[in-house]
Amino acid sequence: MTTLTLARALNEGMRKAMEDDPKVLVMGEDVGKLGGVFRVTDGLQKDFGEQRVIDTPLAESGIVGTAIGLALRGYRPVCEIQFDGFVFPAADQIITQLAKMPLRSLGKLRLPVVVRIPCGGGIGAVEHHSESPEAYFTHTAGLRVVACSNPADAYAMIQQAIRCDDPVVFFEPKRRYWEKAEVDVDSGDWPPFDQARVVRPGADVTLLAYGPMVKTCLEAAKAAEEDGRSLEVIDLRSLNPLDVPRIVESVRRTGRCIVVHEAPVYSGFGAEIAARVTEECFYHLESPVLRVGGPSTPYPPSRLEDHYLPDLDRVLYAVDRAFAF
Repeated sequence: MTTLTLARALNEGMRKAMEDDPKVLVMGEDVGKLGGVFRVTDGLQKDFGEQRVIDTPLAESGIVGTAIGLALRGYRPVCEIQFDGFVFPAADQIITQLAKMPLRSLGKLRLPVVVRIPCGGGIGAVEHHSESPEAYFTHTAGLRVVACSNPADAYAMIQQAIRCDDPVVFFEPKRRYWEKAEVDVDSGDWPPFDQARVVRPGADVTLLAYGPMVKTCLEAAKAAEEDGRSLEVIDLRSLNPLDVPRIVESVRRTGRCIVVHEAPVYSGFGAEIAARVTEECFYHLESPVLRVGGPSTPYPPSRLEDHYLPDLDRVLYAVDRAFAF
């Protein structure tokens, strides 16, 4: 076991993938000489050269469009979108081309492209640097959408995403980049990256989260234990496809469900989960499915982000509401 930060785990995962397959390329703004603004790609260009770790112009549409062309020629490009809010210029390429071309070609063409997106707030950044755009992409048929929450998953899931023949949008919780945990870098025995995982068993409430909110939910579960409440925390890991069987099994057992994400609650991805749980678990529910997330406003200036982001207290308040029914 090796202790790694989440950022370093991603770096080591990409390094392993590049060692295993010479067709794997890394490309994006400042990913080479600088090693990325979060240093996730640090050292890769030095070790693999400028032909495989490519510093691109400041043009997200061009980055993804070029990656599509490379994938059609047999390569496996890994694109870095420098910040979450910068992905929107590339939305046309991702939604109109990347997601559609395999079906358009009746499966004859595969596009093994990974689009890495540092996501969420909590780092005191300026406008357009703290977005949670996952709902845009989960709504786009033809894309796999995954989110890591810890170093071990980061190391495994980035390699699984690169090996996948489908296009993958890969969300990384930027405020968790520097958190450390043990990672087994020698084991390749990983669960499928479209499978949710129970990270804390419980009996009274199911908390569903992904990315940066998994740690917050674990903290809430620990605090709720002092009040005699047992909260089960599930890290969804994959948003599309969604591991519905694991969610349903948990909610039918606990009878209560709370979905937690950083994105605004209104039309957020939690709405899809809440609807699916209600359909599948209606006769098992002791209370309505509740959602915890950001307000329906643009992400605020950094001095106000602590008021915007869901925290332990807001999760526990939702738990109180669930028990009040």
